[in-house]
Amino acid sequence: MRELRYVLLLFFATLLSLTMWSHPAQSASLDKQAKKGVSKPIVINSKTLEADNKKKTVTFKADVKAQMENFTVYCDKMVVYYEEAPEKNEKKGPGEGTRIDKIVATGDVKIVRAEGGVATGQKAVYYQLDEKLVLTGKPVVKQKNNFVEGDRITLFLKEDRSVVESLKDKKVRAVIFPGQEKGQGLDRGK
Repeated sequence: MRELRYVLLLFFATLLSLTMWSHPAQSASLDKQAKKGVSKPIVINSKTLEADNKKKTVTFKADVKAQMENFTVYCDKMVVYYEEAPEKNEKKGPGEGTRIDKIVATGDVKIVRAEGGVATGQKAVYYQLDEKLVLTGKPVVKQKNNFVEGDRITLFLKEDRSVVESLKDKKVRAVIFPGQEKGQGLDRGK
């Protein structure tokens, strides 16, 4: 079971870089952050993008691909919810006072790690403040030949723990091949 928890936590540890996801107006500050050794910028491609400053959301629709340094997220729709940080410095540039609240990816969600491993489901919600990721809609996390599935997979990133739950009379299912070395039998979600 320890190996399974390691697989799950390793898979999503890179999601911490999502905290650097910023409002579109922050692109100039991303260059400064990259020079300071902070996470590289995220490149998001989609057929449409809608920014709604009143609702404090940025919505990407149709063939969404979000490329980050260590993983790529594919989905039908991605909504980034942001909030304004308290004003501490009057000399801030546009968008510099914003932070991510949560990110919601829906519709055939697939998260692929650069080092290998795939998570799939119909919905993935990342809560930035709590550093928590919740996968629902027939979620499955695969690493090599190992996988776990249930009705909800919750990863508490800063607590280094995960919870896989099933609903009603169903059971969680985990298949683990002990003793495999890294890189053997990698299942890339085929």
